[in-house]
Amino acid sequence: MDRITKSFLEEFVEQNDLKGLSSDKAFEHFSGFLVTSSHYSESFSSDDIVVGGGGDCGIDCLAVIANGTLVTEPEEIEDLAQTNRYLDVTFVFTQAEQSDSFETAKIGHFVFGVRDFFSENPELQQNERIEKYAQISREVYERSRLFRKDNPQCLLYYVTTGKWKDDKNLVARRNAGRQDLESLRLFRRVGLECVDADRLQKLYRESQNVISKEIEFAERTVILDIPGVEQAYLGLLPAREFLKLVENDNNEVLTSLFYDNVRHWQDWNPVNKEISETLSAPEHAVRFPLLNNGVTVVARNVHQTANKFILEDYQIVNGCQTSYVLHERRDDIDDKVKIPVRIIATQDDDIKNAIIKATNRQTEVSTEQLFALSDFPKKLESYFPTFEGRKKLHYERRSRQYSGDRDVEKVRVINMTVLVRAFASIFLRSPHRTTRNYKALLRGIGTDIFNKEHQLEPYYASAYAHYRLDFLFRNQILPPELKPARYHLLLAYSLLIDNMRPPSLNSHEVKRYCNTLMESLWDDDQFRVHFETAAEHIREVAKGNLHRDNIRTETFTNDLLEQLGAKE
Repeated sequence: MDRITKSFLEEFVEQNDLKGLSSDKAFEHFSGFLVTSSHYSESFSSDDIVVGGGGDCGIDCLAVIANGTLVTEPEEIEDLAQTNRYLDVTFVFTQAEQSDSFETAKIGHFVFGVRDFFSENPELQQNERIEKYAQISREVYERSRLFRKDNPQCLLYYVTTGKWKDDKNLVARRNAGRQDLESLRLFRRVGLECVDADRLQKLYRESQNVISKEIEFAERTVILDIPGVEQAYLGLLPAREFLKLVENDNNEVLTSLFYDNVRHWQDWNPVNKEISETLSAPEHAVRFPLLNNGVTVVARNVHQTANKFILEDYQIVNGCQTSYVLHERRDDIDDKVKIPVRIIATQDDDIKNAIIKATNRQTEVSTEQLFALSDFPKKLESYFPTFEGRKKLHYERRSRQYSGDRDVEKVRVINMTVLVRAFASIFLRSPHRTTRNYKALLRGIGTDIFNKEHQLEPYYASAYAHYRLDFLFRNQILPPELKPARYHLLLAYSLLIDNMRPPSLNSHEVKRYCNTLMESLWDDDQFRVHFETAAEHIREVAKGNLHRDNIRTETFTNDLLEQLGAKE
């Protein structure tokens, strides 16, 4: 391995607290994370996609991206289908090897494993993680009527630390492997890329940088003298220039640009159909600026040279549906189509939040959602880093908020999804709702969760408990077979510390409850012993059946509460 790749790998291991892994296993995490990040712009843990080990079918990492979401549980497909009424799916497979060369045999083995993965009657042994993803695949194809862009994509990446030289034998084997998978007629596109050290280094640099794009913005006017705003512009942006802002190098939508899950693509609802129809008729397309409310972009920094604008660390806070329709119609539009845009550069979060609230109140987004996604998390963002040293965490209000900050360990970054699930497991005693009924949990935002009257300590304690448990799984101290019970382990841990129901979340008593929980989690010996004891209780209640269908039920939660003597 060359020195640059080695230094990047070492930095990744340090940032993601993977020091307990072997070099080969760490390289799997490294490669899978970088490859997946080129298709998925949100934050995620490499531990969620690593499947390598016995019975891995020659696959080291596997990611399923559906409707812009990284899917890690079969139940999530049904949730996405119900919520969005469509499925747009990409499968990303990675095989990673610390080797100075590529091998035709390895390509063949990789392709055979992927082909067998999609078989209705697989011949290869599948470990529990592969089997889970195979179930996700079945959930996807059982809903093929909902495929929006034809069939899913299937993308394979064979990663080594060598150099790709277009060797004829390797190219022929790669092409044959791609054709073999295409013959299944399951995919709209099959990609098989051999990733060498140079490409790996490029992917790593991209993963560490905040998002930055350059556009040509000629038709504009300046808005002057707004306190707290460095620059502001109104204007018309050619459609193809606009798409540079919302797509990655693979021509996929950068979902992390759209403000913190406030709005998602709503498929072809009447409004989006109307936007599309406007674009489809040339005589109407030129009127697009008059018929569309436009897009608001808020950036941390904007650098201008004549008509060239470089936007850094930006988000689209209004105009999600317009952006998606333009992406869907990208092959049918030209620069005669102009998009009304507002580009605002500000470092002031209060101004940004005011813009977000104002622009989204004109839509169906509820006040509760906007409150929960701006005000309360802002308090958490300020509160989490107030703890010193190894107690410090960071709450991520914006996607990839800390990706460019090398002083922040990435494993100490907690996003909204993780926090909601951990909090619900411990303080609502509802670990069974964290996957199968996650949508119902989200409906409680602003009341049961992220309530402005709540103390902050329960959220930090939940986040730190998840961080500690994640460490045990990531470093293989707890076996992966317990992962389906991840959120039940959090509940069990809290009950071992105090089996009384947590006090009211707006009370001073809950602070004392949390302090006891936090003291145990901060103790390097005690936290491990308690999680291992929690695992023993999980196994006892499960009676040897740790399958997710047995674990993730209200019945199992109630049995666990009884096992640990939970009191009201």
